Amino acid sequence: MPDIVISTTSASSAEARLLQDELSSVLQELCGDSGRASFDADAPDARSSFYLAKNGAGQLLGCAALRPLEQSGSTTAELKRMFARPGNTGVGAALLFHAEAEARKLGYLAVALSTRVINTRAVAFYRKHGYAPVAPWGKYVGAAQSVCLGKIL
Repeated sequence: MPDIVISTTSASSAEARLLQDELSSVLQELCGDSGRASFDADAPDARSSFYLAKNGAGQLLGCAALRPLEQSGSTTAELKRMFARPGNTGVGAALLFHAEAEARKLGYLAVALSTRVINTRAVAFYRKHGYAPVAPWGKYVGAAQSVCLGKIL
């Protein structure tokens, strides 16, 4: 496995947007929805962060974002725009571990996320890493195509 270096950056940086565009293309093909409407890169918050994963040579490997989950009174971070480029074993787990550690530093008590039921690979990945079903929130309430998962930190 190559070295993985994770750094914090602006969600609107060129590298972040490139990876978000790749993720959107993958989601559009898999789910019929790019997921773009669920994340505003230009709406930063003091308790929001965007992370880039690169290898030792500086090549982009993946990304993830955290933001407050408003319905929780800001004790839960919402994981957004999680993506690892294909063929980069261990990047998703490294990003998830990093995001969870950062969420703790930001004062969150839990992390929650929503993904599409059809995205079985993502659902299995999160379940493998300790995420379990949680009550849906916001636009996910009554959305049969979505599954909401969470983890206490």
